[in-house]
Amino acid sequence: MLTIGLAALFATGIGPRPDGAAWDRTYDVVLFNLPYLAAAAACVLAASRVRTERVAWVALAVALTLGAVGNALRVLSAGLQGNEPASWLSHAVLLAAYLVMYVPVVVLIRVRVARFHPSMWLDGVVAALGSLSAGVAFVLGPYLRTDPGEAPVAAVDLVAPITTVLLIAVVMAVGGILGMRLDRTAVLLGAGLGAVCISDLVLFALKVRGTYVDGGPLELGWLAGVVLTAAAATGAVERPAPVDAFDSRIGWRLLAVPLASLVAGLVVLSPAWSDPVPDLAGWLAMGCVLAGLVRIAVTFREVREYNQVKLESRTDELTGLANRRALLERAQRVVASAVIDRPAALLLLDLDGFKEINDSLGHSAGDDLLRQVGPRLRGSLRTEDVLARLGGDEFAVLMPVAEPDEARALAERLREQLLAPFTVADVRLHVGVSIGVGTAPAPATTVEELLHCADVAMYSAKRTREGVHLYVPDPVTGTGASDRLRTMEELRTALDGNELRIFLQPQMDLRDGRIAGAEALVRWDHPTRGLLSPADLLPAAEQAGLLRPLTDRVLELALAATARWWPEREVPVSVNLSAANVTDLDLAGKVAAALHRHGLPARALTLELVEDTLMADPERGRAVLAALRASGVRTSIDDYGTGYSSLAYLRHLPADELKLDRSLTADVDRDPRAAAIVQSTVALAHALGLSLVAEGVETLATSATLARLGCDVAQGYAVARPMPVEDFLDWLAASDSGLVEEALMPQLGRDPARD
Repeated sequence: MLTIGLAALFATGIGPRPDGAAWDRTYDVVLFNLPYLAAAAACVLAASRVRTERVAWVALAVALTLGAVGNALRVLSAGLQGNEPASWLSHAVLLAAYLVMYVPVVVLIRVRVARFHPSMWLDGVVAALGSLSAGVAFVLGPYLRTDPGEAPVAAVDLVAPITTVLLIAVVMAVGGILGMRLDRTAVLLGAGLGAVCISDLVLFALKVRGTYVDGGPLELGWLAGVVLTAAAATGAVERPAPVDAFDSRIGWRLLAVPLASLVAGLVVLSPAWSDPVPDLAGWLAMGCVLAGLVRIAVTFREVREYNQVKLESRTDELTGLANRRALLERAQRVVASAVIDRPAALLLLDLDGFKEINDSLGHSAGDDLLRQVGPRLRGSLRTEDVLARLGGDEFAVLMPVAEPDEARALAERLREQLLAPFTVADVRLHVGVSIGVGTAPAPATTVEELLHCADVAMYSAKRTREGVHLYVPDPVTGTGASDRLRTMEELRTALDGNELRIFLQPQMDLRDGRIAGAEALVRWDHPTRGLLSPADLLPAAEQAGLLRPLTDRVLELALAATARWWPEREVPVSVNLSAANVTDLDLAGKVAAALHRHGLPARALTLELVEDTLMADPERGRAVLAALRASGVRTSIDDYGTGYSSLAYLRHLPADELKLDRSLTADVDRDPRAAAIVQSTVALAHALGLSLVAEGVETLATSATLARLGCDVAQGYAVARPMPVEDFLDWLAASDSGLVEEALMPQLGRDPARD
């Protein structure tokens, strides 16, 4: 800053420049070049700080250092008054400085561009050719031709302006390529290089004319360029990896530099000039114009491709309807403008029985059916309504303005349309549909809540088989979509943390009173709501699609607990499987790996699944159960008697035990019909080689009756309530001492009819 201040004083004449050869030597050779070295030091610091731009800043530091050395050599060889010709060494050093300066310009482009596209290359070519043609025509041209009697400019003196014009072309090419990607560092560096280039060209013109005076205002131009370069280096920061966004290459602002260069090329080709321009300038200008024409053609193609990609990204490929992305984008605007007096509605439609069509007629028939849904529904929709396919057999209708009753009425009409038969592959088919209706701004205030409300209502319609269901918040709990969404997000966090717990409920052998096993039951130790039961946890997990990771987590917790008492007490643990687990063909391998991690044998684990879960995909379910049994893991059919209870599938089912649902065991000691059902089920299970576990055993009378009827194992409050792992370990210790058997065994072998 001291040097710049002195140069400003001397250049403007405000401050008198001291006389004397010693001062001139000190100022021109040392002080004037110190800012170059300071800026070089700033570039070295930037190279150590910004890893991705290290090469650029090192090269720039080298160029600035060479520039300072070249300036000093030039002054020393030309004399302090600049009357003597500069040495070849000074010219060589300065030429090297300019050549090295091209490196950071090119490297900075690569750091800021993820992938080069044809349009970007063309922008750079147009900018480079246009600026070169103008530079050759108007900067170098007057000195390339000489009038009769004039001495031509020495070739060595043309080296500096030629390299400067080339540097300007490189900077312009970078500006054309980067376009809107210009940032503070690039702008400052470009401005600094521009100041240096302009100063060099003015110096060349003044020297050719013989009017250059040392110490004039021109010296401020180089110093300004050095200051701008130093500012670019000190402000350089590590940049994130560039992202190749297609639409970032579309826009008129990107064409500013190429357009200016194209205009420059046209100006060079204009016949209005009295003096002819050099042939090289004309050829460069024509190349610029041709590249500009190619760029226009590429622009039209890219705009067309962009519009096509944009359309395809918002259109369902199979049906031609709007897809989820298009629906959500429109829903954002609709929900934002919805008010109580002008509510909006979203209808979520899910086809019933679509899987059976795919399985029986093939996926091509299913696709044909899906293509027929859109045309059938459009006739019942208003112009402003949006019909979209969300994926699979799910469709949605967004109604920008609709009262709840109006939305429900439309849902009923759409359902009637879809209940009419379809013709697919020359077969008349009937499909059902469940429709959920959500409204905004009440109760949903965001798009996510609106979609969730409609989703909950749709599942309610499917569960109750009512066809159409309008979402209404629970008036008792006051919970709505936002609370359910919050619960689901909190559950995701709980799965990654330590909030899930398992409680263990013992199972007792009714023949001898030994502990036959324990069922692992999940609990959620919520940080604000306390201990939540499966009734609160499982619906949220199902709606969030987290049943599989939840089951995996429970399995890990259960095996970790079992390892605490195994092998001293070989009491196996039972874990419930979700539908997602039952259809996972890799389940056997994952379970084997989990057992190995905890050092447990396969017989330490029993996996339970309900009938409905298995019947969702019987073939795959049987294959998974067979693989589990082959590995030594026991399998159990839970809640037997509440689902299909098909003897046909039971005959082929690879299971080890049946668990009687509590609805069959609750009155077994008082209801002879219930006792007869249990007795026949026991006989059936034993004939098939299955053991029978009775759930919901809450009284000693029930346990005694079940023992008399031949049940193998009892589970329920009569044995023990579910308890934390530590309490279960204490309970096991009590069973070792015989305290549990003494309380239960006197009742197990007695016949209530004799009492």
